[in-house]
Amino acid sequence: MDREQQSNRFEGLARHTPARIGVGRTGTRPLTKELLKLRLDHAHAVDSVYGEVHAATLDEFNLFSVNTRFGDKENYLKRPDRGRLLADEAAIEITERCVHKPQVQIVVSDGLSAKAVDENLPDILPALIDSLAFNKLACGTSFFVRGGRVGCMDDIGRLLAPEVLVLLIGERPGLAAAASMSAYMCYQPRPGKKDSDRMVISNIHQRGTPPVEAGAHIGSILRKMIEQRISGVNLII
Repeated sequence: MDREQQSNRFEGLARHTPARIGVGRTGTRPLTKELLKLRLDHAHAVDSVYGEVHAATLDEFNLFSVNTRFGDKENYLKRPDRGRLLADEAAIEITERCVHKPQVQIVVSDGLSAKAVDENLPDILPALIDSLAFNKLACGTSFFVRGGRVGCMDDIGRLLAPEVLVLLIGERPGLAAAASMSAYMCYQPRPGKKDSDRMVISNIHQRGTPPVEAGAHIGSILRKMIEQRISGVNLII
């Protein structure tokens, strides 16, 4: 294969993936334009981790906010366990403001990408609400958790005892996607649940799984979880 054929092959692959393939180099160094793009993408990833979800995004869906025990962003990154437990005042507010024992509990969290919430929530949440209605599922009081980890759904389950819970949370950003969201789902979440007890749809963003499509699919999965009274590796899809 000559150089021109190889270049055309890489260009064809590049049209179907954001991965860095066939970017070229000069000696042992990447091309200047590629190095600058790499640094820009890295900056976007850092901004996603350290950023804050816009208040307007939460206000649009009437989501009140509570905190975990993470303290600050540096502590959040170093102590994942703090993000799995609600702050004492958060537990009180959730208990007072939320419907108890709902069929479906929706929780939103910034996780490791605030940008994922800002970019995807306006599409995924309305689609999810419509999907719940289509599947004849009732939803409780939705809210936002700042500094959350996936395990916080168990602490929330302890307080509200939902039949199923779905957590829409920002994923760890990469150099190809800084605004990717995951949807974790669990049947009767409680402290002591294992990762194998949870379901997940990941890579939710405009260049991955479309948020509207993900929202619609989540509703059908939650219905099957309720019908089979289980989630995780033993659920029959």
